[in-house]
Amino acid sequence: MSREPLGSFCLVLHSHLPWLAHHGSWPVGEEWLYQAWANSYLPVVGLLERMADRGQRDVLTLGVTPVLAAQMDDPYCLRAFHHWLGTWQVRSHYAATRWGGRWKAEPALRELAAAEHRRATAALESFESRWRHGFSPVLRPLVDAGVVELLGGPATHPFQPLLDERVRAFALHTGLADTTLRLGTRPAGIWAPECGYAPGMERGYAAAGVRRFLVDGPALRGETAFARPVGSSDVVCFGRDLEVTYRVWSPKTSYPGDPAYRDFHTFDHPSGLKPARVTGRKVPPEQKRPYEPALAEAALRRHVADFVDVVVRRLKDLAERHGRPGLVVSAYDTELYGHWWYEGPAWLEAVLTALPAAGVRVTTLAGALAAGHLGAPVDLPASSWGSGKDWRVWDGEQVSELVAAGEQVQRRLLSTVDKFRHPLRDPVLDQVAREALLALSSDWAFMVTKDSAAGYARERAARHATRFERLTDLLWADRRAEAEELAHRWRTEDGPFGQLDARLL
Repeated sequence: MSREPLGSFCLVLHSHLPWLAHHGSWPVGEEWLYQAWANSYLPVVGLLERMADRGQRDVLTLGVTPVLAAQMDDPYCLRAFHHWLGTWQVRSHYAATRWGGRWKAEPALRELAAAEHRRATAALESFESRWRHGFSPVLRPLVDAGVVELLGGPATHPFQPLLDERVRAFALHTGLADTTLRLGTRPAGIWAPECGYAPGMERGYAAAGVRRFLVDGPALRGETAFARPVGSSDVVCFGRDLEVTYRVWSPKTSYPGDPAYRDFHTFDHPSGLKPARVTGRKVPPEQKRPYEPALAEAALRRHVADFVDVVVRRLKDLAERHGRPGLVVSAYDTELYGHWWYEGPAWLEAVLTALPAAGVRVTTLAGALAAGHLGAPVDLPASSWGSGKDWRVWDGEQVSELVAAGEQVQRRLLSTVDKFRHPLRDPVLDQVAREALLALSSDWAFMVTKDSAAGYARERAARHATRFERLTDLLWADRRAEAEELAHRWRTEDGPFGQLDARLL
């Protein structure tokens, strides 16, 4: 007889990158997409397929933003990623035979380079045999079989609390429709971009058919043991359990910072590979020690055991406190696993295997509701998962000019659509709306506030806003032919969401 689970554990992965195609390569641009694709998306999908082959279902909840899916289905990106995989294989071959610089005297790194070559070869073979037609045909069987629960979201990942309600509804509809078109399933849940929430947004979710979404734990004052209906609606929110989540990844310390793990920031520049281990948080790159897989494997085993112990103790505490089994929602960016944390996919697979053996039900957000993890209604405050758990990352002083520009884009978008609406679909208005949504991506403000490629972020926001303004100016000046020519040209560069229909504004 099987024992009653201690409670439920939901792993939620949020897969997102902004629109990068045709907008630079290195150090920020398409390279970002291809690194994450090779090091996170390929291995995470691989582990899900292995679990599916073992008959496992309800493994985790997987958010894929529409703008990321659009890139991984885009013919241009597919060709470029295929080329990137080939160069990865060549670079690893170079390192295996001629590793130079300060690493030349480290024979153990020859095996690391050979292992990198094997990884690149396997990724190339996987892409050529299964991914050549895009991400959606690979993901769809996992969704259809119930291995993962799919989360959608607004089209370009805008920070929704700062959007006009019409623009907010349009962005969400466009994103959900795009996901439905690609995967044949309309998501019932979303990862709200940046977990951003403003009171009343649940009404828009209900109107769009969204039944559940994520908030950060402090929005529920840390009471994350159950999903909670929001206000008087039947839309429920799930809160990230930060006590557990921060064990893996926190602003200050977490597993990936262990000295034995592979260091993300230290490069061998001739090959572009990463030969060092973390060594120490304050150790400069030139003093990092070579990566040793055996040390990393030992650290991984410790961290798997530690995490399982943390979840079990947390669930026991919740059951004692509430008098019934509780829920732990642990949510992260997918890109943590493999891209930022080299050992992350192996840790993930081991944890998802070890938790059921420890008496924990591993399930999805939908599965948690089916298991009865529903609490009392709650009135949520304005919140996000950013610094301070408020909106400061996206509306603070550092990004005041981006906020003002975004407000201007929205006003101009609505007035233009209202002025030039027509019963037939208009490719110029569609591109106007597309450029507006790209300009409103939450990534630009995040990157500026965090001073992470801030110049690139400002340039991208300005480029889309400028294109938007140019098209609207031509329409208002009755220069339709010029507007049509520019819209067609820019559609080839910035053309996600082919079904986007500005009439829905």
